[in-house]
Amino acid sequence: MTRPLPVMLLGYTAATLTTLSFFPQALHTVRSGNTSGISLPMYVLFTIGITLWGIYGLITRDGPLVVANAITLVPALVVLERTLRARRAGAGLRLWRGW
Repeated sequence: MTRPLPVMLLGYTAATLTTLSFFPQALHTVRSGNTSGISLPMYVLFTIGITLWGIYGLITRDGPLVVANAITLVPALVVLERTLRARRAGAGLRLWRGW
């Protein structure tokens, strides 16, 4: 289904802003190595959700969804990987603290 140009621009603008919002956290995590304030359950669920939204976008041929989720997946995976690595090196890997 073809969408009008203003609708496509709205979608790509929203996708760009939400995608860019994840890069500062990823850069901070990589530079500082500090993941103590990162919620592991949130990033696990978020990364799965981003992957599923990307698949949905491919199925529905929704360009902004595909592009935004493919790009957002990169910093999400970086933060998730660093958080998992830090938790393994620390007191053991537990998805939810206190469990």
